[in-house]
Amino acid sequence: MKRLLVIDDEPLIRDSLKRLLEKNNYQVLTAESVEDAIQILAKQACELILSDLRLPGEEGTRILEYFPDIPVIIMTSYASVSSAVDAMKMGAKDYISKPFDHTELLLMVKRILKERKLEIENTVLKQQLSREHQVYGMIGDCPAMQEVNQRIHKVAPLDTSVLILGETGTGKELVARAIHEYSTRSAASLISINCAAIAENLIESELFGYNRGAFTGADRDHPGLIEAADGGTLFLDEIGELSLDIQAHLLRVLQEGEVRRVGSTQSRKVDVRLIAATHKNLQDMVDAGQFRSDLFFRLNVFDIRLPPLKERNGDIIKLADYFLEDMRKKMAKPEVHFSAEVLVLFQQYDWPGNIREMQNVIERAVILADGNKITQQNLSLFTEEQNQENSREQFPESEPLMDVDKEKLSLDEYLIHFLKVNEHLTETELARHLGISRKTLWEKRNRLNIPKRAR
Repeated sequence: MKRLLVIDDEPLIRDSLKRLLEKNNYQVLTAESVEDAIQILAKQACELILSDLRLPGEEGTRILEYFPDIPVIIMTSYASVSSAVDAMKMGAKDYISKPFDHTELLLMVKRILKERKLEIENTVLKQQLSREHQVYGMIGDCPAMQEVNQRIHKVAPLDTSVLILGETGTGKELVARAIHEYSTRSAASLISINCAAIAENLIESELFGYNRGAFTGADRDHPGLIEAADGGTLFLDEIGELSLDIQAHLLRVLQEGEVRRVGSTQSRKVDVRLIAATHKNLQDMVDAGQFRSDLFFRLNVFDIRLPPLKERNGDIIKLADYFLEDMRKKMAKPEVHFSAEVLVLFQQYDWPGNIREMQNVIERAVILADGNKITQQNLSLFTEEQNQENSREQFPESEPLMDVDKEKLSLDEYLIHFLKVNEHLTETELARHLGISRKTLWEKRNRLNIPKRAR
């Protein structure tokens, strides 16, 4: 039976609507004001709200801000086109004027509930389709990633806590999302929190919520992110950044299934699956007294270790192609592609920033590419020292220009050939390999009419 909430300050209208809707097989809750409705909805969920526009205290449209996910019909005896338009702009699903026709109201309620049901079914269908992929949103099949995929499939259907370990930028949040999508909680919310991105003095109220009057500025009750994840999954990235006090509160959530808002004396039951991630060594932090051992043992029931990108040689080109295709669509450059030189560099580079660095490098390269080809000059991968080392490895047999055997090849022929083959090198590198100064190289370019490559 669908549960509806009627908000009206006139008892006669409120009771009349309640009887009408209950007669048509709806369960009906009633409230006299927006504040009253907030208290009711904190304890009981509903599928649709019918609210009068003029109410004591806050106007009826304010309910749209407090509960944006619940469809709302606005009722008013002050019928006007402007008020109807305003209500719809603020998010109301429809608008009806008093006195209203009962048949019209019932048809409106039935239509909106049907639309909401279709929206939910569409969301679930999209989630089911996404689960048909190898692993949700993840690219690569090197041995290390095959192990990651297997562990995701094993733990996802369970409610076990998971600890994801790996360097920054390796895709820990993507693994958490995959676990959630393959779990029995996939129809509910995945709430992701970067513990390092929230100020220490705010993290408690953000996670656990607060009651009105708990501190200066707390003008209303505010549910925390843990409550928002009720029935779903809570992902805490960089959990090693939490203070010992917050760790103690979090342990209570895991052990007792309860959360207590700041300023409250009462606990609320929550059903949350926890996935945590860190690039730190939590065992070392436990030994140093920086992380609670009981929380560590609770989190470390099942771990998934993500390899750094430099250990995923077989996946580097696949990932690069994936990000390039994404950038092609975003920047409307469907013809842009990597040069063979760039693909070699991608496989030689260590990628200290991992997948996040690759994504940023490719985005920048697509922006800088003048034609359809991405070249080394569009990248920002190597330091000067790394460039020199790569050049020495690539050209170990290059010989000084003055030592060229004139019987085999003239100096000018050798220079022209060398500059053509090694055009990706800087002027400093070219001069060093040829055993001449940059000034001499410049003079020879001018004499032979060999233009300096545009960088």
